[in-house]
Amino acid sequence: MALVVRPQPFSREVDRLFDAFFGAGTAESGRWVPAMDLWEADEHFVLKADLPGLSEEDVTIEVQDGALAITGERHEEDRQDGKGWYRFERSFGKFSRTLTLPEGVDPDGITAEFNAGVLEVRIPKPEQRKPRRVEVKAGARPALEGTAEEK
Repeated sequence: MALVVRPQPFSREVDRLFDAFFGAGTAESGRWVPAMDLWEADEHFVLKADLPGLSEEDVTIEVQDGALAITGERHEEDRQDGKGWYRFERSFGKFSRTLTLPEGVDPDGITAEFNAGVLEVRIPKPEQRKPRRVEVKAGARPALEGTAEEK
């Protein structure tokens, strides 16, 4: 019941699955896609996202229909025309990342903290359904009544 495959030999396949969960995007695509890590701990899943230049007010986290959506926007700084500008590599703009949650996750148990430009979201694992033992009781044995006749 993991969100992604277990970290056994890391390969391109893991990258492909991670991109399938979060959507792939690069600076060349013209939109900002913040880097995110996702791993499984004993009691919960942990998602960390690098969101430099943002504050907690710039980020929204919503849970709906079994999916966790993280959205936000990093605003472009004022560029002053003039001498000294040679490259513009930092991406700005809106972003949205969506993660499908395992069935049974309690949305009220999801917590998030924002510290030094890093968002950490903790997602509790769903409680495992335990088999329920059904007690088998001896039923009351019916009393046999009757008469015997010889023929």
